[in-house]
Amino acid sequence: MHDRSPSPPPDPEAPGVLVLGGSGCIGRHICAAFAHHGYRVTVVGRTPAPHLAPHAFHPLDLLTAPTDALTHLLTSTGAHVVVNATDMAGATDVTSAADGGEQRATELLAANAGLAHTLIQALQQCPKPPRLVHIGTIHEYGPGDPGVPLAEDRTPRPTNAYARAKLAISQAVLAAAHTGTLDAAVLRLVNTVGPYPTPASFPGKLLPQLRAAAHTGAPLTLNVAPAMRDWVDVRDVAEAAVQAARRPLTKRVFNIGSGVAVPMRELVTHLLAAAELPPTAINEDQGPVHSLGANWVQADIRRARTLLHWQPRIPLQQTLQDLWDAGQTSR
Repeated sequence: MHDRSPSPPPDPEAPGVLVLGGSGCIGRHICAAFAHHGYRVTVVGRTPAPHLAPHAFHPLDLLTAPTDALTHLLTSTGAHVVVNATDMAGATDVTSAADGGEQRATELLAANAGLAHTLIQALQQCPKPPRLVHIGTIHEYGPGDPGVPLAEDRTPRPTNAYARAKLAISQAVLAAAHTGTLDAAVLRLVNTVGPYPTPASFPGKLLPQLRAAAHTGAPLTLNVAPAMRDWVDVRDVAEAAVQAARRPLTKRVFNIGSGVAVPMRELVTHLLAAAELPPTAINEDQGPVHSLGANWVQADIRRARTLLHWQPRIPLQQTLQDLWDAGQTSR
């Protein structure tokens, strides 16, 4: 598995990074990547988790924390970088919001707007504001056109509540950066996949079902969307966050993906192979599929390659094997 070797104890003189949402499925890999590059990592979240043991942890509810509390934390830890890997989708039901639940959509937008206001003000109050790396989503652009990669100069036209809420915080960060009061980069991620996925994701939902199929031998009935998706390994995302923290920024927005649109059926086939199950282990259902994404998602990643000197390194087949293996050992 492409996991990193254990990082040495943090050097008290090393640059510090504060990872907001570091206990999450993306945040945990970002913490590991920064530690690997010699940063002192402080995780900020509501509750600690066992996998965060190598890092300092500070409990803070970012939805209710006053600006001054976050500013104090930034200055007291000597943070040079802040990574916002929070996802306020947890504040409401994202699928219902995407389907038009007006109250949930309003709550989602308010949660993200509140976080953006607190975070930006806290950074601006620091004597020497750290660089902010904000984790956004490719869905901020809205649906793409088949065969046409989504580039950073595309005008965002999100079509669901989740994407609109994510765009709101990205726009607030970029507005502050453009005035010169904040040093920041926004990374817009495609679908992420890898070890320890969020249970709400397609791979995260499929993993326990495949475990059950492997145990019982009974075929699994599954809806597979007739869609093309760009998938990137979450560990490659973590490396992109490190590079966005370290490199000079002549641009502020970077798409992070594989740059390849993959049929959803191919993803399922690779995961079946990782589980050592035959293609017949799945019966495809033609029922409706609920998704936040469009039928075609493919990122143009040339800017990240050129300016961040970053590129995806872990192929999808290896990613899915690592996802399966991690799921078996963590049971």
